[in-house]
Amino acid sequence: MQINGTLISYYFICKTKLWLHANRLNLEDNSEDVRIGKVLHEISEEKAQKAEVKIDNVKIDKITKEYLVELKKSDSDPEAVKWQVLLYLYKLKGKGIERKGKVEYHEKNHNTKSEILELTEQNEHELLRVLEAITQLINAEVPPPPKFENKCKKCAYFDYCFI
Repeated sequence: MQINGTLISYYFICKTKLWLHANRLNLEDNSEDVRIGKVLHEISEEKAQKAEVKIDNVKIDKITKEYLVELKKSDSDPEAVKWQVLLYLYKLKGKGIERKGKVEYHEKNHNTKSEILELTEQNEHELLRVLEAITQLINAEVPPPPKFENKCKKCAYFDYCFI
């Protein structure tokens, strides 16, 4: 399985969620947060001059002359978003396109903040290590046990983990 932005994000959010999603146990269709995220992407796409860009198995929200832009509804998981953007920058680099990453957080109170990321040699090596760890986790026979954190209550997989 090729690793995409969703899978790398889940690696940093919850490894149980990553395994379940990668192994086709998708419970996200009933999630209100997932629907909100999809609507935000649709609205942002309509406003953008350039629509979502697909490269290999990843979908990039927007590319400008200077930035690869990723749109998020909140900054609740900045580490996950960071590695998602680094994966996208790595994919672009493999196609001979070098950009900086820009994450735009569109909060509920209509505030927008952004963060700039760059694919350095050091984080590229770390990214390759993370991709290998994800591959091993996906190929495991059973999912890792859930951690039962506060954020679990909003997760689409909550019912699965708390059986």
